[in-house]
Amino acid sequence: MGTRPCFILGISAYYHDSAAALVRDGEIVAAAQEERFSRRKHDERFPAQATDFVLQEAGIAVDRLDAVAFYEKPLLKFDRLMETYLALAPRGLPSFFRAIPSWLRDKLFLERRMRQALPGFQGAFLYPSHHESHAASAFLPSPFPEAAILTVDGVGEWATATIGVGRGHRVELLRELRFPHSLGLLYSAFTYFCGFKVNAGEYKLMGLAPFGEPRYAGVIRDRLVRIHQDGSIWMDPAFFDYMGGLTMTSRRFDALFGGPPRRPESPITQREMDLAASIQLVTEEVMLKMARHAHALTGLPDLCLAGGVALNCVANGRILREGPFRDVWVQPASGDAGGSLGAAMFAWHHVLGNERFADGVHDRMQGARLGSREPAERIESWLRTAGVTFHRLADEATRLDRVASLLEQGMVVGCVEGRMEFGPRALGGRSILGDPRSEAMQTQMNVKIKFRESFRPFAPAVLQDRAAEWFEWSGTHRSPYMLMVAPVASDRLRGGGGSSGRQGLDRVKDRRSEIPAVTHVDNSARLQTVDADTPFGRLLRAFERRTGCPILVNTSFNVRGEPVVRTAAEAFRCFLNTDMDALVLGEFLLLKSENAEAGAEARAKYVASFELD
Repeated sequence: MGTRPCFILGISAYYHDSAAALVRDGEIVAAAQEERFSRRKHDERFPAQATDFVLQEAGIAVDRLDAVAFYEKPLLKFDRLMETYLALAPRGLPSFFRAIPSWLRDKLFLERRMRQALPGFQGAFLYPSHHESHAASAFLPSPFPEAAILTVDGVGEWATATIGVGRGHRVELLRELRFPHSLGLLYSAFTYFCGFKVNAGEYKLMGLAPFGEPRYAGVIRDRLVRIHQDGSIWMDPAFFDYMGGLTMTSRRFDALFGGPPRRPESPITQREMDLAASIQLVTEEVMLKMARHAHALTGLPDLCLAGGVALNCVANGRILREGPFRDVWVQPASGDAGGSLGAAMFAWHHVLGNERFADGVHDRMQGARLGSREPAERIESWLRTAGVTFHRLADEATRLDRVASLLEQGMVVGCVEGRMEFGPRALGGRSILGDPRSEAMQTQMNVKIKFRESFRPFAPAVLQDRAAEWFEWSGTHRSPYMLMVAPVASDRLRGGGGSSGRQGLDRVKDRRSEIPAVTHVDNSARLQTVDADTPFGRLLRAFERRTGCPILVNTSFNVRGEPVVRTAAEAFRCFLNTDMDALVLGEFLLLKSENAEAGAEARAKYVASFELD
């Protein structure tokens, strides 16, 4: 008779991107963001639906949980807020009065709130610190038996960045940078100033950076931030307003950079492009210094990364190429959502002292496929109820060849396959796919499919065993979670990869390589390397057999302002309301040409059948 398994629920909530993760005897059962269920992007509320999902995936009820781990220490965070507001009084009162209701409602009496949300739970609550949760999410699922750890974000309780070490089943934080000095908040200040939404638009700023010149980098280093050799920074508070105000930057910041912040949705000017290039360069410099200091402190050959800034894949790529580490592993849910997983794993390994096995090669994230899935019978039932035209292609080889044929013809294909990904990246489970050789594909997918800014780059999904042939990439390195940027191989560039003379954002139209749809204006690409023995890898192989190209454009299956789709019904709505050509739902293929005439009737049936989910 075996021993009773131990279930630990990890929770992140009440700031942004709330999530739930469930660990059984140290193995990850499931993890998902609440936004995928509520359809409210970056949903910060208690992850009630995500919690229900992970419990259902394990086949247990709430009363079977042994512990619940929350991803930070709320009272210590409240201490930081109160100390900051008191230090700034009376200037910080408007911000204080905006923040305090949510603290009184949800955060200050968190345990009571969570017991109400988890009726029947009688176990203990555990509260690792915010950066302990990030560090645990970085190291404990990683492939490394031991590694240096670097966590960088906006702010947790007081810490804004930490250097630590992971050995065996334990995580230890050695150094920390403290609020208000924060690389994440510095980057977010420029995100805000350039007209993008804080905690949501930082990746837009990163994508905009190659269009500009870092002409403001010197001003940032001289006036805004003092950068030390160990990567720690000191920020001049006169230029920022995030400590007690309602905006990220102050009037002195405006004066330094030639006027007020860009209004959201207004035209992007050369100023914003150059600001983006400048703060991106400074961020990379700081991250490299932090990584080198982590190596000097620990003497370990490998590095694990987490925290919101670890989603800056350009900086990650530079750390891998230029830093002192043999290998770098980045948690695919590096932001606050991943804190739920880190908290649960910290509780099992570090607090309870359970051993951990790592072989140095394989991580424990299961390709980040930790979310929900829809069985073929459920999808077929839904399709028949909706009354749409579809083809069932149960034989995988036949289905993959058909989809590869559509992609070869230049069609844009939405794909729902297997479990949904955990984290912000679509990795083949909830993806929109296209032919990277097409010059028109990037603009078509941005404007007609995603309804977003035309300058935004797309990522290449490439077979792991072909990556070094197409990118400046070591064949021994892996980037399964689309969190590393690498240059396109020089022999794949056209005309040396130079510009055609277009200016500003029009440069996106230049054909720079054999794969223009995934080659950014600086001849770089955000890689997802894919194992050939996975369903997505077999699709890439089928496309390669037809075209000689082992790469597909891969972007998340959603439109601007909406979370990534979770269900067949959500995918079908996105398919109907965009210029997508085909939709793959597991074994089922839908073509727009066969469903276009359904028009309003199909949309109405979609709305009615949505309740089936």
